[in-house]
Amino acid sequence: MPIEITVPRLGWSTEEGTFTGWLKQSGDPVSAGEPLFAMESDKVTLDVESLDNGILYVPPGSPAPGAIVVVGQCLGFLLAPGEPAPETLNAGQLAAGTPPESAVSTPSPPAPVNAPTRDGRTPVTPRARRVAAELGVDTALLRGSGRGGRIREADVRAAASAPTTSLRRAIARRMMESRQNTAPVTLTSRADATALVALRNRWKLRQASGPAPSYTDILAKLVAIVLESHPTLGGSGKAHIGIAVDTPDGLLVPVLRDVAASSLADLARRSRELTEAARARRLRAEDLAGGTFSITNLGGFGIDAFTPIVNFPETAVLGVGAIRKEAVVLESGELGAREQMTLSLTFDHRVVDGAPAARFLRALVQLIEVPPPAVHCP
Repeated sequence: MPIEITVPRLGWSTEEGTFTGWLKQSGDPVSAGEPLFAMESDKVTLDVESLDNGILYVPPGSPAPGAIVVVGQCLGFLLAPGEPAPETLNAGQLAAGTPPESAVSTPSPPAPVNAPTRDGRTPVTPRARRVAAELGVDTALLRGSGRGGRIREADVRAAASAPTTSLRRAIARRMMESRQNTAPVTLTSRADATALVALRNRWKLRQASGPAPSYTDILAKLVAIVLESHPTLGGSGKAHIGIAVDTPDGLLVPVLRDVAASSLADLARRSRELTEAARARRLRAEDLAGGTFSITNLGGFGIDAFTPIVNFPETAVLGVGAIRKEAVVLESGELGAREQMTLSLTFDHRVVDGAPAARFLRALVQLIEVPPPAVHCP
């Protein structure tokens, strides 16, 4: 009996993704554990391995590269040697969670993305073809709105201006999930970052084998230390801290594991690896899961204070602003130049009250102003 190849669930909240393409050709032998097809889902691109042995068969009507597919949707089949191939994917197999139709029913192929011409090509108007060449749009991936599925200029321009990618949809879904499931409140506080700047400069001078810790790395370590005495902000277990990474495709938040037990040098190395993997779209699903607290740093863009969004189901997120040298009144009463920064803490008021959140932020400011031995340069 043909074995269905279906879309797996690649993340705890994943319901759909983008089918990137087959890694084998129809008719190729496939062994269990071999990469079979690629999916882009919930901010990561993954090669999906085959669960069984057989010969790959991709029937007419199966999703094309770039198509949006849902969890449980049938993509193709694995056949035994000499086993007859199913003629097509039937309507029941195309709906996620819907069992295949009975063997006695007549399967009906799904509507094609475009109605092809007799030579197999998608009908495209001359003007649409010219505009597609100008804008770099692949008309083979478009659904035509004209008569008979013909692609018109409006279809091409709509595709060129559409900003929504699979990653963008995942980000939008997570943002709305946070808004609907949290009661966010943001507290801001100023910190004297003079000692923090001096600390990082010492690391930059002495770190010969590996990257020097960034400000975000140092703050992640300090946050983990503070969370040990303020567990309501980040759970009662180990501190797994997400680091917001700006990539050409959108925001990704890979997670640094067990930050409190890690050395700062090790955190810097792991942070660099995760950041590079995020920007190259090489993150694994597990790299983005399990965070208990997040940090987002917009200081490099000159931003002082902002309202970060809680990465649900986490409880809090720390926003880091720019470090600026400013004139301040010293304890002696004289004016002096000191490095200053603003911290913005957004927390879920359903879980944490304002006073405990304020105490957490105050404790973090104290560690920034007088860094503990755990972050000192050896």
